Amino acid sequence: MQVKSLQFMRLGPIGSERPAVVADGITYDLSSLTADIDGAFLEADGIERTRTAIATGLPVLDAAASLRVGAPIARPMAVVCIGQNYAAHAAESGNAAPEVPIIFFKHPNTVVGPNDDLVMPRGATHLDWEVELGIVIGSRASYLDSPEDAASHIAGYVTSHDVSERVWQKQLSGGQWSKGKTAAGFSPVGPALVPADEVDAQNLRLWTTVNGEPRQDSSTADMVFSAAHLVWNLSQFMVLEPGDLINTGTPQGVAMSGRFPFLAVGDTIELGIDGLGTQRQTVVAPR
Repeated sequence: MQVKSLQFMRLGPIGSERPAVVADGITYDLSSLTADIDGAFLEADGIERTRTAIATGLPVLDAAASLRVGAPIARPMAVVCIGQNYAAHAAESGNAAPEVPIIFFKHPNTVVGPNDDLVMPRGATHLDWEVELGIVIGSRASYLDSPEDAASHIAGYVTSHDVSERVWQKQLSGGQWSKGKTAAGFSPVGPALVPADEVDAQNLRLWTTVNGEPRQDSSTADMVFSAAHLVWNLSQFMVLEPGDLINTGTPQGVAMSGRFPFLAVGDTIELGIDGLGTQRQTVVAPR
């Protein structure tokens, strides 16, 4: 059996997701191969083992279409983010394109499913959207010699949403950004992890709408620093571990530009990346 494409997913209630893979339109249960789609699975050649298992026979996951879609990676040790990695977005933020990657972090517990409600944090007034290409690390990367070396350390790519609270980010973070990036649910990821060898990372359309109205529409070809360059660069300063998520920056078209209103309770955000899947979140009141 020749498998044409794979999409790794985690399906089921929050905290009880089960590993699955979609191959040529059929959803298979991966529970016999791994307890979860995490760093350990990716590091142990999980993607290739999955291809082999499908060819030799994996059980179909019953009623998969009725299950909640969780984040396709479980418990990343780090969520590393790149700021202003599209020149037009840097310009709408009032800055020149960066000469070196700008780094900030999100708390790993911000990672949620792609269609989970987006809860307005208490006291938030300037909630903003950011569609981003996410890189998932497949093997430890440290002091890589060149960007070309990065390919063997990338497991795959995901659609990622870097939700931001701009007042907290710009005025209350003391020159850093993380306070405006780390509220609960501020990292919707997925729906799927697509293996790196199936993705042309620098030729992907990414887009966002709010209440059906267009906001962002760009291409990863416009990134200042490519995915491979980012993995290489980051490896000079930190050890990237299997399962880590790198958000590679967002294109122009965010509310911070002043062209659009910030998000309010009841708004619906849809965003996606060609070949990686779409997300849909509704902003709900603080719980």
